[in-house]
Amino acid sequence: MPTSARTTRTPVSHLLAHAAGAALLVNAVPHGVHGLSGNKFQSPFGRPPGVGESSPETNVVWSGANAIGGAALLFGVGRFRFGANADTVVTLASAWAAGIAISHYFAGVRGTR
Repeated sequence: MPTSARTTRTPVSHLLAHAAGAALLVNAVPHGVHGLSGNKFQSPFGRPPGVGESSPETNVVWSGANAIGGAALLFGVGRFRFGANADTVVTLASAWAAGIAISHYFAGVRGTR
């Protein structure tokens, strides 16, 4: 069979890296928004970690670290192919699940649930 006619499957390790990358990119959003708005927000550097609030500057740095890590996993591992394929489905499902989990966690920590 000619190479062009073969379907290329994304290795499971690449799917997992892309899923983790999507979750990190989603996690960058609340930290970046709060930090850029000048508001304190929970971060791993608060006391206690993940519950205590950190400065806006800390959250901007944490947001950037999440964004860099997420982009590195999404675009630096294998080749991310956006389209009607398993890679896109897994990546978007991971982003969606991470968004729900993160919103649920922060609502509980902030007492807004």
